[in-house]
Amino acid sequence: MKAVDTHLQQVLASVAPLRELELRLLEAHGCVLAEDVVATRPVPVADTAATDGYAVRSIDVAAAEPESPVTLHVAGDVAAGRSPDFSVQDGMCARVVAGAAVPNGADAVIPTAWTDGGVAQVRVARTAPAGTYVRRRGEDVADGAQVLAHDSVVGAAQVGLLVAAGRRNVLVRPKPRVVVVSVGSELVDAGRDIAPGQSADAAGYAICAAVREAGAIAFHAGIVPDDPQPLAALLEDHLIQADVVVLVGGLRSGGYDAVRDVLARLGSASSDEVAMHPGGVTAFGVIGAEVVPVFALQGDAVAALVSFEVFVRPALRRMLGAETLGRPHVSAVTTQAFASPGGRRHFVRVKVERSADRWVVTPTGDTLTGLASANGLAIVPEDVTEVAAGTPLLTWLLERRGI
Repeated sequence: MKAVDTHLQQVLASVAPLRELELRLLEAHGCVLAEDVVATRPVPVADTAATDGYAVRSIDVAAAEPESPVTLHVAGDVAAGRSPDFSVQDGMCARVVAGAAVPNGADAVIPTAWTDGGVAQVRVARTAPAGTYVRRRGEDVADGAQVLAHDSVVGAAQVGLLVAAGRRNVLVRPKPRVVVVSVGSELVDAGRDIAPGQSADAAGYAICAAVREAGAIAFHAGIVPDDPQPLAALLEDHLIQADVVVLVGGLRSGGYDAVRDVLARLGSASSDEVAMHPGGVTAFGVIGAEVVPVFALQGDAVAALVSFEVFVRPALRRMLGAETLGRPHVSAVTTQAFASPGGRRHFVRVKVERSADRWVVTPTGDTLTGLASANGLAIVPEDVTEVAAGTPLLTWLLERRGI
């Protein structure tokens, strides 16, 4: 029986970050940058109003008070997206909207609420030092400044920053394309009626969702029976579009099965049982002329998802070029006692909560319902068979919801 860490090391040694590609910004969302990004223009490109109001010369409103407002003549209006064709002279101002360019001569913006809202002329009741409600040219990003570093993840805010800084495309590590195949003559697709002896393809769909949550692209190739010929044909058809293949189901704990037969025919794979629970029956290798990594997971959805967390997700994160491969983790004490299988690393589905000054975990059960209500995996070492209440356990945080 293979140790969990040994199997994981074998997996990670077989994968590497994908070759970088230049992608449009929305396609690059969720990818890891493969370059340092430099701004091609300042942000903002000109002095702009930070609020609706009046662009003024600060010296003209230096004496303004609620009891003694200053009256200024309105030289014109400046709308967003328009370049002012006039300047603000002594005793004058310009009406502006948020985001509009501040005309030459003005060095502050008075919010409308500080005035009487006049059109031809306006009464200003408060002073405004130079720079008030003005975003200076290059205040956020200077022209030629580095805005994002190599290895940064391109999230929503980063996409916005890249657009503002003048970029349309960016060099990234692309998302791995993962082909998921559900294997089992008993499997039925989502939404179909199930007869005795049949099972819904819960694991296949769950793994597709897990692939997306890991930052990769999932393609569900469908269900194939426990027959080497159609399984081999389907894999050969899809290898051209796959960076990774995940087979879900069809594995047997001993003896012959179609999955091992096909993996042996198309490439090489190790199918030793791994010392973990659940998900210990697994296989990994490479197939095809393109040497595509392939994972084989059990058909039980809980076992498949736990194996995915332990082995597949770190591999996908490495292929993405991510610095962090594993989940964030904490040390948490269990609220109740439970048994653990000796000789196997036990990944217990738990609810993680903050209680006073410590993290606590409560097992949620061994079923798919239990995993669906869990937000963490508490890890019990191989040499432990009984876990007492109050025992601290290393716990992976699957999500932040409810924590």
